[in-house]
Amino acid sequence: MAERRGRFITLEGGEGAGKSTQAARLCAWLSELGHETVQTREPGGTPGAEEIRSLLTTGAADRWTPESEALLLYAARADHVARLIRPALERRAWVVCDRFADSTRAYQGAGHGMARETLDALHRAALGDFEPDLTLILDLPPEEGLKRAAARGGEARFESLPADFHARLRQGFLDIATAAPDRCAVIDASGDADAVADAVQAIVKARLTPG
Repeated sequence: MAERRGRFITLEGGEGAGKSTQAARLCAWLSELGHETVQTREPGGTPGAEEIRSLLTTGAADRWTPESEALLLYAARADHVARLIRPALERRAWVVCDRFADSTRAYQGAGHGMARETLDALHRAALGDFEPDLTLILDLPPEEGLKRAAARGGEARFESLPADFHARLRQGFLDIATAAPDRCAVIDASGDADAVADAVQAIVKARLTPG
């Protein structure tokens, strides 16, 4: 029987964990299996959401309050889902997204201290019960991730936050995985890109049977 919709896979984790690299490799592998794939990112993915991204990823670390960040993120996310993600899923494409709602729960929640109930209410208001089919959390010690991110260059607003923020962030992602084991899987991102890609593919095969 043909699938009624595609699959939505998100990659999460702290700075420098390799999410963009693994998103590209996952899309290439899924394409080889014959699936239409859409690679996207958050914040961003649509013209309006990309404009919001520039507001969030540049400037001083204290440019926005956590509440302002969360509102901007969900404005971008609502547009992203409505204009790109849902239409792709409806035509049975597999969507692979570098960050999604779990990043808001980890960064603005665990990292900055916003209440989970507030973030959950914001999610429901913007997206209802929409969640990924599978979330892959690339786990890496913060000091290693920040070192990788610094070598990469580019957007650095969140990377400039203090070490204790990044420690809370890592724990926040691990707590999300513990709370939602059917949706989430944690992958050790400390190895090379090939090893991480193999682990990603193994989990996607086991959870979503894409072959």
